[in-house]
Amino acid sequence: MSRSQAVALDHLRDLFEGGRYEEAEAGAKVLAAAERRGWGRSRTVVWLARAMCTAAAVAHGRGADVLAELDTLIAELEQTVGADRALLLGVRSNRAVVLIRQERYTEAEAEADDILRAVTRLAHLTEVWSIELATLDNLAEALCGQGRHEEAEAIARGNLPRAEGHTAAALHCVLVRSLNGQGRYEEALAEAHRLTPPSARAASGSLGIITATALHGLGRRAEAEAAARQALTACEQFLHRDHPRIQEARTLLARTTAEGPLP
Repeated sequence: MSRSQAVALDHLRDLFEGGRYEEAEAGAKVLAAAERRGWGRSRTVVWLARAMCTAAAVAHGRGADVLAELDTLIAELEQTVGADRALLLGVRSNRAVVLIRQERYTEAEAEADDILRAVTRLAHLTEVWSIELATLDNLAEALCGQGRHEEAEAIARGNLPRAEGHTAAALHCVLVRSLNGQGRYEEALAEAHRLTPPSARAASGSLGIITATALHGLGRRAEAEAAARQALTACEQFLHRDHPRIQEARTLLARTTAEGPLP
């Protein structure tokens, strides 16, 4: 990889990490198109750019739009060896996110399980641990979607101690979700209050939704409604209009207000 290619990819990563998903996606498309002209020389750069493009779309909430591209990219990367296999697992992890958002939970669980088996085989690659933790988060989410909240709780609790940053916040959120799913609302609310609001734009509204769910479960309807409204505002402000979390927040808000005004 040339210095100019590395600089271009670093710039795209900076845009992505800064939550500037639209710019990251657009820039990745431009880089991929430019590098395709030198396909035999810069194949990995093209793959990295396409992976960044799809990752940005998924983070923004447009995963359904890029599912076909994810499948195509996975098929190409399946033929690779060495470090490119780690890129393959990252792309597959993003595919699992899309499946979860489409409520295809059993497929997402199977995808996550297979990724984890592959991670074991590639343990010597330095970046695999982060993919493993992201995949464990996906697995826990898929289990919650199937009502298997105790299993999800075990995964979240078991892996939180070694997680950090965005991944730790995601695992903590799914822990709260799993407790809500078991009707353990007091514990869920306590865990939610311990959680620093995730800074990643992709996580907008996630903490508010699980907090509102716990409050509603405890019968604290006014607080639940306020938290749900704040979550919906955050979702609509920072996520794409088609992001499934927006509908989740709207549904939750409707539930908190369906019983009429408080006496």
